[in-house]
Amino acid sequence: MKIAIVHDHFLEFGGAERVAVAIKRVLPEAVVHTAAYNKQLLADRVSGSASWKIRSSWAMRIPFFHKLYSPLRFLAPWIWESFDFSGYDVVISSSGWFMSKGIVTQDGTQHISYIHHQPRYLYYYETAVEWQKYWPVRIYAYIINHFLRTWDFIGSQRPDILVANSEETRRRIQKFYRRDAVVIYPPVYIPEDVSIELRKPHYYVTLSRFARAKNIDLLILTANKLKIPLKIVGSGRDEAYLKSLAGPTVEFLGRLKDKEFVDLYRGAKAFLNAGIDEEFGIAPVEAMGHGVPVIAYASGGLTETVTDGKNGYLFTELTRDSLSKAINKFEKLTKKEHREMSAAARKESQKYTSAVFKDKLLALIRSV
Repeated sequence: MKIAIVHDHFLEFGGAERVAVAIKRVLPEAVVHTAAYNKQLLADRVSGSASWKIRSSWAMRIPFFHKLYSPLRFLAPWIWESFDFSGYDVVISSSGWFMSKGIVTQDGTQHISYIHHQPRYLYYYETAVEWQKYWPVRIYAYIINHFLRTWDFIGSQRPDILVANSEETRRRIQKFYRRDAVVIYPPVYIPEDVSIELRKPHYYVTLSRFARAKNIDLLILTANKLKIPLKIVGSGRDEAYLKSLAGPTVEFLGRLKDKEFVDLYRGAKAFLNAGIDEEFGIAPVEAMGHGVPVIAYASGGLTETVTDGKNGYLFTELTRDSLSKAINKFEKLTKKEHREMSAAARKESQKYTSAVFKDKLLALIRSV
């Protein structure tokens, strides 16, 4: 079969890009289509990407598009409808906020669209930036978002099959697009050999982009209150603000290399997460793969992977008191109970390996 992969863009590298790369590894001969890409970013993050066949859109020729792609999102309909997919047997789109699911395919071409999330800014979910507080941006957004919301619905009807990255995303697809979807969880890197007995946990850890919806400030303020050691991995626009909140027990590690996570998680008591409306949550599941239980806000897809009292704890309010109660409950576990929770976390993570993702994706492709 002649197969094309379509991804929103490769101008940043988050969970959606990691899934797009995983799809490419399952289908190495597929041609990649994208709105725009940063060649150096791909080379740094993805070994072998230099040999990819990549076709970018005309938007890549717009000066400074790599910096202005968010305010220029109103161009998305024209970008995706400009691609020609004639001659392909199967097209797999990897679609998030830039809506690549809206591509147009010909009769005889099967379009499978993997939905990471619906555009949050169109459906009143929290976004990385609180754009509503800037009145010029608010006026601009209200004008173009009405148009984009209509086109997003139209685009969602074009794929032959919709694939959701979680049951949470499937429910949103049913709500906003009036369609059903198949659920294939994203692939998560799970180390093959982890010894629960060798772990010597003595601090808490979190990994995230420093964005508003991640509520890293709540984690920091709670660590200050309880005087517990917290290591924070990541970076982002709110870094200076978050560092200004940090007490003496909070440490910022910046970005780590993949091999450094083994040592990080070996010493971690639990992974803390306060993100709201997460569609899946790859980082907490990666932590579970290392035998690290998760303490998370009971929201979105994390309620599918974290079972309260089994492989971690869920807290129900975005307050220091609610998070503190969950942490204090965790602190009261005996060594035996903690090992059992670590083992349960490890077992849960094995449902989301790259091998499971590959098998399910190939089975879906064969079925069409």
